[in-house]
Amino acid sequence: MLAILAITSPIYLAILIGYVLTRQGVFDKPALRALGAFVIKLALPALVFKALAERRIGDILNVSYLVAYTVASLGMVAAGYLAARRFARYSRSSSAVVAMGMSCSNSGFVGYPILLLTFAPVAGVALALNMIVENALMLPLLLALAERGAGHAGPWYRLAGTLLRRLATNPIVMAVMAGLAVSLLGVTLPAPLARTVDLFAMASSAVSLLVIGGTLVGLHIGPLARRAALIVVAKLVGHPLAVWAALGGVSLLGLPALDPALAMAAVLLAAMPMLSIYPILAQAYGEEALAATVLLLGTVASFVTLSALLWWWRSA
Repeated sequence: MLAILAITSPIYLAILIGYVLTRQGVFDKPALRALGAFVIKLALPALVFKALAERRIGDILNVSYLVAYTVASLGMVAAGYLAARRFARYSRSSSAVVAMGMSCSNSGFVGYPILLLTFAPVAGVALALNMIVENALMLPLLLALAERGAGHAGPWYRLAGTLLRRLATNPIVMAVMAGLAVSLLGVTLPAPLARTVDLFAMASSAVSLLVIGGTLVGLHIGPLARRAALIVVAKLVGHPLAVWAALGGVSLLGLPALDPALAMAAVLLAAMPMLSIYPILAQAYGEEALAATVLLLGTVASFVTLSALLWWWRSA
């Protein structure tokens, strides 16, 4: 167990440092937004591009991974949305926000640093595959559900056009496309350019964890804790179980089984807390307080659940 804590503790210590520095005024919210923008618009895209460009196209487009992770995540969306609508009687837009919390992982800010310490050889590929699923499918689908529920969407084709335009200009999606193109063409980047990409890619882990810690400053666990706890349990326990089950079922579709390390990387990424911009996305639908509570509870609880998952993996 001490070996597992040696893996997970540095991640959460970095988050704690970001929290303390922000609490003490070293970083303020505008500075955190700037650092977050640096990670999302430059460091993470560089990391994704590097992970794809340096590998053969056959190693990247892992159909078994994409199918299993997509099916499991869509299953969580359906379960969360229907449960919120039928049992909790939430509005359609609020139900979409609940489903988002249950199915969208913090793959870049928390997931990749943990993978780098546990499954380094496949960390970049797993991150890139997750980014494809999350940015090209999950977030557009959930935002479309929320917009339709709020009555802001207008005709479906107009909403589809808006989402496609956002995807086309998303830095991570652009990095995925560029990395796939370089891999497909078999191009080797010039050494100065490759080193420049490396510099920004290496900066992503530490900066992203500091941003996560700073984001938690000012969040409080209040009367929404019970509602939030259900979403947190579904995300930290239900989502990885769904991915594990889907990975076991890919053979039924005639797809090859995943390499054990890549399979565990998929389960680990599903076990991450919800994405750090969750409260920002939920704000448009009046659920920012619930989302902020979920983010705080999920980030704290994930230290225990991720450590337990890694302990189980090592034991098995």
